[in-house]
Amino acid sequence: MQKIKTGKRTGRHFLFYAAVLAVVAAGSFFLVACGGLPRTKLDPESQEFYDIAQMIMSREESKIFRLLPDAESRKEFIKEFWEKRDPFPETPKNEFKDEFMARVSYADQRFKEGGKGRNTDRGRIYIFMGPPDKFEEIFTHEDTSVRGSVIYWYYYNYNLGIEFVDEKGTGQYRIRRYEGDFFEAMDILKLGGSFGPDNIFKRRLVKFQLDYDKKEKKVTIVLPAKDLNFSEDEEGAFYVDLDFVFYLYDRAGKRLGKYTESRVFKVTIQEYPDLKEVPFYFDLELPEGKGYIDVTISGGGEKSGRIRRLFEIK
Repeated sequence: MQKIKTGKRTGRHFLFYAAVLAVVAAGSFFLVACGGLPRTKLDPESQEFYDIAQMIMSREESKIFRLLPDAESRKEFIKEFWEKRDPFPETPKNEFKDEFMARVSYADQRFKEGGKGRNTDRGRIYIFMGPPDKFEEIFTHEDTSVRGSVIYWYYYNYNLGIEFVDEKGTGQYRIRRYEGDFFEAMDILKLGGSFGPDNIFKRRLVKFQLDYDKKEKKVTIVLPAKDLNFSEDEEGAFYVDLDFVFYLYDRAGKRLGKYTESRVFKVTIQEYPDLKEVPFYFDLELPEGKGYIDVTISGGGEKSGRIRRLFEIK
């Protein structure tokens, strides 16, 4: 049996994070946090959406949604929320939404430990990671602190192993130890990373930069060259073909517009080995230079794949 060691974060810290996944989004991918603004009471349809979708909302998305003044504006937000995460927008189905909702439904039905399965440790892990590549359950063990069984889940793509224990023998399992990085998978899902393989991006989670020049009303996006899969043209130059979608919001969460731009970046064979960054420039305007810019970048041409980040501009 493979041993599972405690990673850099202790088992207690990991359990704490797992317990708040449904209400708190990691803030390491955003420029700044929002201030304390009043929230609007949600209508039943919006509340139903929020109860489920908040698990994969960014911190900014959650605050924008709760600031929207009426059901109509929230309906538009919900439509775009799933649209931003659709890996194949040219098809009638939204594969991301279908897979996510199927995981939530399975977790609620399978992990019945009191309350909804999505709120259990195993349910949350399943929603973010999907079914494990390998499953083990040990009924006979020498650990006197555990009256029930010990369960191990292994995810090979993330080099991750998780140990769940039923300490009291009541069928309620909690995470005790883990090895690997569950948080990468969580961040990929929150930002709309596809469940399948990507081609144009070497990693599904790319921490690109965005700068907004308020005076010139220009946006600069810088992608790390090491995270892009370049193609070679007939003349021997290297290029990358990308589609950019910008959603602009004001400080109160009102949508100001949606803009789509395509860009091709090309370098010579001599320049390619030393290339570190790939910059792109756009003309965009935020009123008074404040608000949110939600950016989705996908592969153009024959290559697919998508990455996304949401920035608040102050």
